[in-house]
Amino acid sequence: MDFFNILTMVGGLALFLYGMDVMGKGLARASGGRLERILEKMTSSPWKAVLLGAGVTAVIQSSSATTVMVVGFVNSGIMKLTQATGIIMGANIGTTVTSWILSLSGIESSSFFVRLLKPVSFSPVLAMTGVCLLMFSKKDRKQNIGLILVGFAILMSGMESMSDAMKPLADIPEFAGILTLFSHPVLGMLSGAVLTAVIQSSSASVGILQALCATGAVSFGTAIPIIMGQNIGTCVTAVLSGIGASRNAKRAALVHLYFNLIGTVLFMAVFYLLHSILDFEFLAAPAGVAGIAVVHSVFNITATAVLLPFSGVLVKLVCLTIPESTESPVSEQEKDLKNLDVRFLETPGYAVEQARDAAVRMACISREALGRAVCLLDDYQEKELEKVFALEDRTDHYEDELGSYLVKLGSRGLSEKDSRMVSTILHCIGDFERISDHAVNVAQTARELHQKRMEFSRKAKEEIHVFSDALLEIVEMAVDVFADEDYEKASCVEPLEETIDWLNRKLKKRHVERLRAGECTIELGFALSDLTTDYERISDHCSNIAIALLQSETDGYEAHEYVAELRREDHPEFRKACREYRAKYALPDFGSHGKKTGG
Repeated sequence: MDFFNILTMVGGLALFLYGMDVMGKGLARASGGRLERILEKMTSSPWKAVLLGAGVTAVIQSSSATTVMVVGFVNSGIMKLTQATGIIMGANIGTTVTSWILSLSGIESSSFFVRLLKPVSFSPVLAMTGVCLLMFSKKDRKQNIGLILVGFAILMSGMESMSDAMKPLADIPEFAGILTLFSHPVLGMLSGAVLTAVIQSSSASVGILQALCATGAVSFGTAIPIIMGQNIGTCVTAVLSGIGASRNAKRAALVHLYFNLIGTVLFMAVFYLLHSILDFEFLAAPAGVAGIAVVHSVFNITATAVLLPFSGVLVKLVCLTIPESTESPVSEQEKDLKNLDVRFLETPGYAVEQARDAAVRMACISREALGRAVCLLDDYQEKELEKVFALEDRTDHYEDELGSYLVKLGSRGLSEKDSRMVSTILHCIGDFERISDHAVNVAQTARELHQKRMEFSRKAKEEIHVFSDALLEIVEMAVDVFADEDYEKASCVEPLEETIDWLNRKLKKRHVERLRAGECTIELGFALSDLTTDYERISDHCSNIAIALLQSETDGYEAHEYVAELRREDHPEFRKACREYRAKYALPDFGSHGKKTGG
C-alpha cells in the first residue's frame, strides 16, 4: 500500500462522512419536524416506542440524533423517562438500516439486473438527479429530495473509494498482526468505542468497518468485538447532550449508556461462553460487508428483545445513579420556555414548531394582561394590578428567550417555509410584548384614578366600554390570526383597526365638548387621553401582527403600501367592513349635555 493509496483512503473517508452528514440533513429537512412530533405523541406502550424509535432512526439515519432529540423531550417535560427508554432501544435497531444499505456494495454477480443493485451502478444516476433538483427546482420538497440523493451518492462514492484503497492492506503481514490484537474481545471493544466516540456516529463507524472488511482480511472474531464497542461509543453524543440538562434528561442519556453497556456485556459473556463450549469455527472466516450488517442487526435486536421487559429496572437503575435531591423551585418563566431546548436545533423543522408554540403562549399572556388591565378600570384591585405586572414580566422574558433562540435557529439549514415562519415570529413577538407594555399603562391609569378618587362620568364610562370592547376584539382577533395562521381573518384586522382610530377621534372630540361645557376636569381629561392613546397603539400592534402573517403568505410586500391600498376610498370590501364595525361599535348618543358629573 503506497502513499497514493493512503490519500485515496483518506479522501474516501472524508467523502463518506460528508455524504452521511448531507443525507442526514436532507432527511431531517424533508421530515419538516413531522417525525419528531410523532415521537412526541405516540409512545403509549413500550413496544410501540421501540418501533417508533427504530422507524425514525431508519429514516434520519442517526441513532445519535434520535437519542439527543429524546433527551430534549425529557428535559422539556414533553416525554416521561419510561417512554424515552423504549425509543432509545428502538434507535439502536433503526441504525442497522445503514449497514444493510452499505452492504449492497458487496454484491458480486455477472447478471445485469443484480449489478444494477450495486450502489456504484445507480449512485451516478442518483447524483445527477439530485444535482438537477438542487439547481433547477425552487420548491423546498424537491430540493430536500435532491439533497438526500446527492448525499447518498457521495456517501456510496466514499465507501467505494475507501474499499478500493484498503484492498492492498490484505497483503501486508503487519496489518494482519494489528487485526489479531483487535480480535481480543476487550481491545476490539475499546477500539470500536473510541472510533465511534470520535466521529460520534455508529452508522459511520460501522461503514468504515465494512469498508475494511472488503479487503477480506478482517475475520468475524475481529469484527464482533469492534461492533460491540461501536454501540457503546455512540452513547457519547447523548451523554454530552445531557450536560446542563434537567435531572431526568441526564437520566435519559444514562439509559442509552446503560442499555448499550449491559447489552454488550451480556451478549459478549453469553457468546464467548458458548464459543468456549462449542468452538465457533466461523470466527476465523472473513467477515464480508453483509456479514457486518448481520452481526450488527442480530446484536441490537437481541439486546432490545432481552432488555425491553426489564426497562422498568433500567429506569430504577439510572434513578439510583442520579438520585432525587432538593432543587431550587422552577420559576414560572422557566416553565413557560422549557420547550426551547437547544437540542432541538439539530432538527430545525421541529425547533421552529416549538418556537411557534412558545410565541402563541406569549400572545395569550399578552391578551390576558390586557383583559385584566381593562377590568381594573371598572373594578380596581391591587392583586389584579400585580398580576398584570407579573404577566408583563413574563412577556419580556419570552421576547428575550425567543429572540435568542430564533437567531440561533436562523443560522441552521431552514426550508423556505420555516425561514418565513421564523421571520414572522421575530416580527410578532415584539408587537405582543408592546401590547403587554400598554396593558401595564392601562393598569397604571386605573391605579391613578383609584388613588386620586377620580371617576369618569356615566357618558365617558359608556364610551370607554364601547372602545374597550372593540379593542379586546381586535386583540383576540390578532392572537387567533397568529395562533391559527388564519389568513382570511388577518384581512379583517385592518378595518377594525381603522374603526378604533375613528373611535379614538370621536372620544377626543366628545371629551373636548364636555370640557367646554364644564362637564369634565382637566385631570380626568389627561387620564382619558392616556387611555385612548394606549388603546390606539395596541390596535396598531394588532395590525402589524396581521400584516406580518399576510407578508409571510404572499412572499412579502411593503406594509405601508398594503395599508394605503386598503384605505383607498374606492376599495369596496374594506369600506363595507369599516361601516359594519362602526355600526357595531357606535358610541351612545346622549343628546344634550347633562349636568356636570365628572370626566
